Amino acid sequence: MGEIGQERKSGLDPAAVDQVARYSGFRPEIQGLRAVAVFMVVSYHIFFGRVSGGVDIFLLISAFFMTLSFVRKLEGGRPLQLGRYWLHTFKRLLPMAVVTVLGTLVLTALFFPANRFEEVTRQAVSTLTYTQNWALAFTQVDYYAVDRSTASPLQHFWSLSVQGQVFLTWPLIFGLAWLITRRTRLRVVPVLAVLFGAVFTASLIFSVITTAEQQEFAYFDTRTRLWEFALGSLLALAIPYLNPPRWLRVPLGWAGLISMILVGFLVDVQGAFPGWIALWPLLSAAAIMVAGQSGSPIGLDRIFASRPLVKLGDASYALYLVHWPLLITYLVLRERPVAGPRSGVVLVLVSLGLAILATKFIEKPLKKWKWPEATKPRLVGAVILCLIIGLTPALAWQQAMNRQVETAPSGPNTDNPGAYSLAADYQPTGNDDAPTIPLPQQLEAQAPNRGPACPAEWNIPAEAQGLCTNATPDVENPEQTLLLIGNSHAEHWLDAIRPLAEANNWRIVTYINPGCYFTTEEDQRFDNCRPWLAAADPLIETVDPDMIVTQSTFTNAEGEFYKEPFAQRLQQLTDEGRRVVGIRDIPRFTEPGADCALQSRTDGAPECTRGHPMLGQPDPAQPLADANPLFSEVDLVDQVCPDEKCPAVIGNMYVQWDSGHLTVPFTRSLAPVFAERFTAAVATDGVVVEEQPDLPLVEPGELEKDPSMEPTGGQ
Repeated sequence: MGEIGQERKSGLDPAAVDQVARYSGFRPEIQGLRAVAVFMVVSYHIFFGRVSGGVDIFLLISAFFMTLSFVRKLEGGRPLQLGRYWLHTFKRLLPMAVVTVLGTLVLTALFFPANRFEEVTRQAVSTLTYTQNWALAFTQVDYYAVDRSTASPLQHFWSLSVQGQVFLTWPLIFGLAWLITRRTRLRVVPVLAVLFGAVFTASLIFSVITTAEQQEFAYFDTRTRLWEFALGSLLALAIPYLNPPRWLRVPLGWAGLISMILVGFLVDVQGAFPGWIALWPLLSAAAIMVAGQSGSPIGLDRIFASRPLVKLGDASYALYLVHWPLLITYLVLRERPVAGPRSGVVLVLVSLGLAILATKFIEKPLKKWKWPEATKPRLVGAVILCLIIGLTPALAWQQAMNRQVETAPSGPNTDNPGAYSLAADYQPTGNDDAPTIPLPQQLEAQAPNRGPACPAEWNIPAEAQGLCTNATPDVENPEQTLLLIGNSHAEHWLDAIRPLAEANNWRIVTYINPGCYFTTEEDQRFDNCRPWLAAADPLIETVDPDMIVTQSTFTNAEGEFYKEPFAQRLQQLTDEGRRVVGIRDIPRFTEPGADCALQSRTDGAPECTRGHPMLGQPDPAQPLADANPLFSEVDLVDQVCPDEKCPAVIGNMYVQWDSGHLTVPFTRSLAPVFAERFTAAVATDGVVVEEQPDLPLVEPGELEKDPSMEPTGGQ
């Protein structure tokens, strides 16, 4: 009544006062709906690992209340004060977000493996700058991943980032409506209806198209979500004029609730959200909001407007914030992909208790704090202070990790001997407490540096351009040219080959396409492999290599196998008189060994040393080498898995950075053995290698920094 009384005293015409009254009044049943929506999110995340539609309802309700507030201002002739609105909004939202981020950073430091630190600190920054959704979109995060333990503990902030961006842009629409109504005789509500109707239509069409074409990106894209906010705004504009009879309100409310709950059970939303299917939970919630207060003893509003649900609605923001970091931390600690029923109940209760406490002792006191509201500079200061408190630890942690990377060795040394430690005459002389390399924050950056693109004067076929590189650009008059060709399992040997090539003044040309096989067209799994393979023969004719080096066997978690298509490709090449050197593949596993070591926080943890069916078995490609004088075979499996066991760490180096690719430092530590075995293999077919690389172990500080070791993401 306070707002309406002010409007009457302001001298507004009765029609305007009545219009303000239409959009006034507390709606306790909607506060209860907010509680149910966020509880759906929590329950579906913890117990079912599914999307419930609760977040979409949360967004709808946010736009609903925001629209009611601005319509009252516009109809009442009061200034919009957009600057104050923005400052007030983020002064209200940021404190709890900051507390959640700081708590998550503590949980990460205490319980998460070190290779997760860089991701969490990076996402802490995007969380507090309300850009988390775009960070997830551009990294193609799978929101529906079955194993939730691998998700970021701050991933759930994507929806709050979308909400924050809308809180910045939505007031501009109200400002546009104010301009239009000031210069015309049009009324506020019809103008807003047209504006939000246009946003709804354009965004929904865009959402449907983008979801069909690129769902992983669309899920986090603000543009595909605007229609959900627009629907909330349109509902706010229409609801004063929607007055269904009491007999209809009761079934309408209950039907909306049942429909809302069933969404997550009946609809496989993976690949569908946030397209048209999101209308289901939103229209279900809209039905509950239209049903409103029935006054019936069996009406849904009797439950939704109850004191417990309204109070839970007050804590819904905090509950949404805290439940996800707790869930992910639990899954990391227990090394589980999902929570069980009993642990799920405990997680819900703990999340609820923390949310109630945080709301009572943090959110509400800061919301009632009048001092920052007195002036705009104080509001600005409050917002900036929140950002400083939240961002400083994350940025400082990032800086500390960057300094570690700057000083970390990029190859074998006395502290990190890698495969050198397998030699019979090896004597350790390094620091036993030196960190294992690559550092945890470097484990996603383990694609070797292939060098610059092949020069234009080589006349590389158009299909091969961009995939052909000169890995030894300093070699001007090479004695021989090696062509390293294949997928990432050929590529990861590059740094073992380089020292031998440099010692003999050889040029290395690479032609790599991840996931593709240097076999036959019928053998390819991906469409982009066929044009790559088709360009291989013209490339070989152009480069005219003295030796072609490639992967010769193929592995998965079940074993190693020989490919007849490879034998066909090999026969074609040797029939042309070309010399081929095959490198036996290494074991692949279902889980990365480095992750196991980091999770256990012990490099030599017994559970991180694994066996593989290929170990102890003869090389399937060796018979081809025995029968073909132009084909030689190199086998280094015993260096990756000594004594027929595959440890996660050898010589203070992580062997593989994922489930099947060698780390760059470990590959470099294999260079002496590789040179020896490569030389021996080709010697059986009459090829003489003039020089062996001189590669003694050095002190860590004597290694040059390699840009390929920067944490920029690997293949």
